This record gives sequence, structure tokens and C-alpha cells, in this order.
Amino acid sequence: MAKDTLKVSGVTYTTADTGYFEKRSLKRSAGIWGLWGLAVGAVISGNFSGWNFGIEAAGFGGMLIAFAILVVMYYGLVFSIGEMAAAMPHTGGAYSFGRAAMGPWGGFVTGLAESIEYVATNAVIVYFSAGYANGVTEGLMGFSLPTWVWWIILYTIFVALNTAGTSISLKFAVTVSFVSIGVILLFGVMALVSGAASWGNLFDIVPDPGQTAFLPHGVLPILFALPFAMWLFLGIEELPLAAEESHNPVRDIPRAGLWARGTLIFTGLVVLFLNTAVLGAEKTGGAGEPLLDGFRTILGDDLAWVAGLLALFALFGLLASLQGIMFAYGRNLYSLSRAGYYPKFLSLTGKRQTPWVALIAGALIGLTALIVVEVTGGEDGVGGAVVLNIAVWGAVLAYFMQMLSFIILRKKYPKASRPYKSPWGMFGAYAAAVISALIFLGFLLNESFRPAIVAIVIVYVIGLIIFGVYTRHRLILSPEEEYAVSGGLHGDPQTEGYGGQVEEELLAMDGVDGPELK
Repeated sequence: MAKDTLKVSGVTYTTADTGYFEKRSLKRSAGIWGLWGLAVGAVISGNFSGWNFGIEAAGFGGMLIAFAILVVMYYGLVFSIGEMAAAMPHTGGAYSFGRAAMGPWGGFVTGLAESIEYVATNAVIVYFSAGYANGVTEGLMGFSLPTWVWWIILYTIFVALNTAGTSISLKFAVTVSFVSIGVILLFGVMALVSGAASWGNLFDIVPDPGQTAFLPHGVLPILFALPFAMWLFLGIEELPLAAEESHNPVRDIPRAGLWARGTLIFTGLVVLFLNTAVLGAEKTGGAGEPLLDGFRTILGDDLAWVAGLLALFALFGLLASLQGIMFAYGRNLYSLSRAGYYPKFLSLTGKRQTPWVALIAGALIGLTALIVVEVTGGEDGVGGAVVLNIAVWGAVLAYFMQMLSFIILRKKYPKASRPYKSPWGMFGAYAAAVISALIFLGFLLNESFRPAIVAIVIVYVIGLIIFGVYTRHRLILSPEEEYAVSGGLHGDPQTEGYGGQVEEELLAMDGVDGPELK
């Protein structure tokens, strides 16, 4: 018997096979602390590595200004996505928001940007984790391993952890988040008590002719520092991806986002000021592992084994983010696959109700990217910076598209149910969108960011061709698609379940209900 189909908004939906959604089920395991741990854990590695390249680009003063700008951006962003996540409690997150606001093409562009962001971010964390892991083994055991060996070890361990069950991975996220915060606080106390921190070190970069110690390279490089300052916050926006695994997504996702944001502003200020004050701005800007170098500076060469022990604790921060971002890319790939934008086998979940196929696929893509960058000239930390730029570029595009979605949805569905409303309203969305555009401009103006842009353009060209020619004719009415097609009448899996009668009703609609069918 032929399958039922529905053609709308330039795409074709086909009835899912029997048992399709049962093979793609998720388990509700996340309370507010689990969500907080997921958000903080996803970001906390940015306090250990990556952020410091912004000081090299713009000096301490430029980085401080970039940090302040991003505090505004992330308040607007997290408030806005909190509102959309409460209204659309689907695993799709950014893709779901873009789909409802801008149709299938807008949803795909937004979802692909987030795929790039999270897969590349995870690769960056693996890259820096390998450096810290070697710091541990060298300091405590006197040996090191090739970085590519660490990459394989780290991906293998964390794919296994994430496939073991959502409850297990969330408990791990909370634990390592607390440990990571403790390491940052310990560093701050040691820096102040030891006297190793000197405020004069913040301005030890020799200014360019005509510039000042505060902005040694002038004003324009602040734009170049923004992508690296993002590393102190990037990942907190993943919370909506846990909607179908949260006990109460309407209440807990906005609240966890607020708590996590405050936590990360505090830890970001600690490392920005004290890590730089210990190492000096010039050395900090080029450090591959700035926090570990800071510990070494405080303790001295005679206590190298202690630095190795502290590197073990510092490694927890990177592992927290490795766990959190892997969770994010797994759910992002899962949701786009479940709806048919990506190959449908990627959304299979298995007995433990975790997207194990998507997790493996993301790991293989990330590992391949790291190897390619390394082979083509990624020595001396350049490889990490290139992949970091790819991650940030994907994030900036995803942010802009989500804020555009917020603005459109406020106007398109003014009477839609919004259990939580952004306290910053339209201002927050506009502010985050403008700052995202500024970061994008910084990418275009900085020649060193060009390889990242070229890589992403290639991915988009290939992805859009495949979507336009093939996958848009083979979509499935997943919860994200049901919400968009019905104009918000369907699509809450917590109350309606997946597919089944809801899907049949939408396939039978004749244009009376739902704006997309008119």
C-alpha cells in the first residue's frame, strides 16, 4: 500500500514506517540541576583553553571589552531561546525554532549551522584535552602520547559514556562541572595568595605605534577578539536540545539557563583577570594551555609533579565540556535525522534510549577534521585555532538565525502559548542578532579566519544541494515539523507522544487548520 504524503512549503512529508518513532524514543531524566550541569559543563572548558587567543588579537583591554559585549549578547540569546524552548519543547532546539519561523529551508540552514558548531566545538575540546592529558602524564608518570592517540581515546570513552544512558551522562556532567569550578576557584586563590598575580602583567603587550597599553593594537581588533571571548560562553545555548529528556522543560530550561549564565560570567572573569595577571598578556595570548601554565608559574619548576596533579583536575573542565557538547551534537543530529533532513538511521536510539548512531557519526566527523587540519599544517596550536573558528562561525550563524526566528515568531504567532517570556523581549533578540552580525563581520575582516569560512561554505554548498535535490522530498512529521505545519496546534511530545494519530491528522488536513496548509 502506498504511503500517505503531504506537500507543503516546498517539501514532501511521507508517513513514517510502523515503529519508526518507537525506535527513536528518548527518556526523561533531567531535572534542573542536571540541566545546569549540562549547560555549565558544555562551556566550562572555555575557561581552560581557547579564550586566550583573544588577548593575542586585541590585548587585555580589547578582550575585556569583547567579554562585556558578549555578556549582553548571551543574556539576550538565552532569554530568547528560553521563551522559544518553553513554547516548543522539542529536541530540535535551534532547528525547531528556525523551522517554525522560516520554513523547511530556514530550519535546515539553522540546524546545519548548529551541527557545525557542536561537532567542531567537540573537536576543539578534544584537541585541547590532549594537551592537558599529556601535561598530566608528563608531570605524574614521565611520559606522553602522540596527540592523535589521545583524540581516539577521548572520543571512544565519551561516546561510550553518552550512549550508556542520559541519567548517567547528566550525573557525570554535574560532578565534573563542580570539580571544574573548584579548580578555577583554587587557581584564583593561589594566584592571589602567592603574589604571582601582578596587575601590571595585564598590559605587558608592547603597543603598536600610536596605540595604548589598554588597546595595544587599536579598536578594530576587538572584533577579532569576539570569537575567542565567545569560548567563555559558547555551548550554554544547547539547553533546548534536552527538552524531550527534561522532566519539566517549560519551567526548568529557562531557569537552568539563568543560573548557568551567572556561573559562567563569574568563572570567566576569574580566568580573564587572574590567569592573565599571572602569565602576562603576551604569554597568555599564545598559550595552548593557559590555566595549566598559570599553575606551573605559581608552583615553580621544583614542584612540577604538583602541577601535573593540578593538570589532572584542570582536565576535568575540558572533560565536562566534552561530555556536554557531545550530548548537544548527538541531539542535534538526532532531531534533524528523525525529521529526514539527515539520513534517518542517525536517529536510532536503541535500548538505552540514547542517539548512539548520531554520537558515533559526530565523533568520526570531528576526528577526521582534526586529522585533516593537523596533516595540512596545524602545528603549534594553529590546528586548534582553525577548528575553533569553524565552531564559532557555526555558532554565530546559529545565533543570528535563532534571534531572527524569535522576532518572526513574535510577529507571526502573537497569540501563541508562551509559558515563559523573555524579560528582555524584542530588545534582547535584536541586541543578540546585531552582536552576532558584528562577530560575523570580524570573521570576514580577519584573514586568519578565512580557512574556517571556506570550510563552512563547502559544507553548506554540499548540504543545500543534497537537501534541495533529495531529502526535502522525503521528510517525516516529527514533533518539530508537526508544530510548524499545524501553526503550533501540535508538536508537544510530552503530552501528545510521537507520530501516530497526530501524524495522521496532519496528513489528512485539507487547509482549514494551520497557516502552512492554507
